[in-house]
Amino acid sequence: MVQVTSALPIAKMIGSNRTVLGHGIVHVAGDPSLLPEEEKNLRRKLVKQAMTALESEEKE
Repeated sequence: MVQVTSALPIAKMIGSNRTVLGHGIVHVAGDPSLLPEEEKNLRRKLVKQAMTALESEEKE
């Protein structure tokens, strides 16, 4: 499992082994200030990072 979060220290504290840093606290997987196509690219980038993390070995 991969956790996309804006609070990496909390994710580590609860034991998440695979984490991806999201965009921000309120909009972790998006940015309403971007144009729709730019936001889509941002989300696609986050999903690709999460997929890469999912394929990697878990970290202790």
